[in-house]
Amino acid sequence: MPTTLTVNGTAHRVDLPEDVPLLWVLRDALTLTGTKYGCGVAACGACTVHIDGEAVRACQVALGDVWGEVTTIEGLGTPESLSRLQQAWVDHQVAQCGYCQSGQILQAAALLAETPRPSDAEIDAAMSGNLCRCGTYPRIRAAIRSAAGMEG
Repeated sequence: MPTTLTVNGTAHRVDLPEDVPLLWVLRDALTLTGTKYGCGVAACGACTVHIDGEAVRACQVALGDVWGEVTTIEGLGTPESLSRLQQAWVDHQVAQCGYCQSGQILQAAALLAETPRPSDAEIDAAMSGNLCRCGTYPRIRAAIRSAAGMEG
């Protein structure tokens, strides 16, 4: 039975089983490849997306369990008009390999939506489930502080 799913403001009709992980719906059915497969068990954060503003791991949410509008990295900004957070990522040269960055940015966006001026401890706690093999954690924290208007 087809399901209608709203992703980045656009309604999509997908004809997939309800137990298919949202990650594969996004990547394979909708060709939104910014959301990455990392571990498949919600331990790395590479597949982080928002559902109604809440950061979730798309590898662990079944299509039939999606409860609201989905936002992926493609819906956060555009190459012509980056979000404040994406621009901070560029300004602080956060990405090295870049693989984890869409998940990192979506996790950070959820943090800033809930806590507009987070402390370093709040940033560290919120971001602790998102792994970066390149070790760019100091730059991630600096970019989040910058996007929150807390430079320095």
